Amino acid sequence: MRSIDRHGIELQLPDDWDGRVQRRPVLQPAPMTDGRAAPGARDVSRPVLHVSNRALPSSLSDFGGDVVPGMRADDVFLALVDYGEECADTALFATRGVPTLAPSHFAQNRMARYMPGRSASQKFFTAGGRGFCLYAVVGSHSRRMVTVPRLSRVASTLKIRAVVS
Repeated sequence: MRSIDRHGIELQLPDDWDGRVQRRPVLQPAPMTDGRAAPGARDVSRPVLHVSNRALPSSLSDFGGDVVPGMRADDVFLALVDYGEECADTALFATRGVPTLAPSHFAQNRMARYMPGRSASQKFFTAGGRGFCLYAVVGSHSRRMVTVPRLSRVASTLKIRAVVS
């Protein structure tokens, strides 16, 4: 096992898996002095964790559009996307704490983009004072009873801490 620990996101990863945390640029409205959003935007960046039991390309979209199409039946992919403090505890992100993954959470209609045979789980939650999306894909919906427990063991090591700017 090896550890990934960056930007308040920590995960234990099996040696034969690939994973990393990268920051992605996000445009945010610039606040006005009275708290309302002003025209224009400022650049910020947010961390995204990607994990798979196969090699990940050096450049990767948030939800794995570069990896998911080439997945084999026993391949798994996980993305943890940080939406920031402003989303924490809002309606979509109301669930507190890192969610679990189970085969029953996966369905073919949960894919970001439909791909025959694949299935996904998508969960929004708040942890460490930030809003997150946990998106996981398995290479074969019919093999999810085998592949999801492997992915779940890795996801269960996920720890999120508050990050001081």
